[in-house]
Amino acid sequence: MSSVLYDAQGPRAKRRNVLFTAVFLVALAAVLWWVFSTLDEKGQLEWAKWEMFFTSSEPWSTYIWPGLENTLKAAALSMIIALPLGAVLGIARLSDHAWVRVPVGIVVEFFRAIPVLVLMIFGLALFSEYTNVSSDDRPLYAVVTGLVLYNASVLAEIVRAGILALPKGQSEAAMAIGLRKGQLMRSILLPQAVTTMLPAIVSQLVVILKDTALGGAVLTFPELLASANTMSGYYGANTIASFTVVAVIYIALNFALTTFASWLERRLRRGKKSTGAVLKADDAQVAGTAGTGAGGAT
Repeated sequence: MSSVLYDAQGPRAKRRNVLFTAVFLVALAAVLWWVFSTLDEKGQLEWAKWEMFFTSSEPWSTYIWPGLENTLKAAALSMIIALPLGAVLGIARLSDHAWVRVPVGIVVEFFRAIPVLVLMIFGLALFSEYTNVSSDDRPLYAVVTGLVLYNASVLAEIVRAGILALPKGQSEAAMAIGLRKGQLMRSILLPQAVTTMLPAIVSQLVVILKDTALGGAVLTFPELLASANTMSGYYGANTIASFTVVAVIYIALNFALTTFASWLERRLRRGKKSTGAVLKADDAQVAGTAGTGAGGAT
């Protein structure tokens, strides 16, 4: 059966696709077997290297939970600051005034073009040279600074694109009834754009959560991934077990974040489907008669 987008496969195409699928599955099985065999030969699959995660609370209380706490703290602070800052920058880029729009555009493009790791290193040097922040707190401050500067710039572009994606009739209708630019943005454009922007915003929040690991790799920030590295050395080089547990935690955190965002998006879309109060049939008939002037006075 043909479609507008594609033609139905013939017998030869079907056989070819089945052959390609079988070859791919065999190759995938061979790679998985090679990985499993190699890990088994290195002793990474021995129960002794995994046992402590199931029978003892020491690795969780000493390494995993403190690292997870620092990761969530840095990610939460970065999100709380970057979200409103990105919204303000994105709206400012749409300003009618060039003295607002041009400098904000330069700032956004500048920080969006610099790798977040460079911003973290710059932040660490800045706090070390020009502030009284203690050496224990500098890595956290540097990580948050780098994440905020980079992700606020990216979120600004997301906000700007989300607002520009709305039909121009929305703005024209609001201006026709006398709304000012601030009222238009606050009451009409932003509420509609939020639903459109939400998937992209959540994707960027996931990036914030994962990029906290850069602080542990370079700035000695004791986040989750850095704690896994220390834990691996303490328990006899059980690298695979330690990093597998950390990977599962990251997957769970990101899955929870995306699940919450999906629920929020569905809730917002359902709320926008409401048309207000429901009129009875008699009320609707009276309203229609009054609107057309039919029926006359009685």
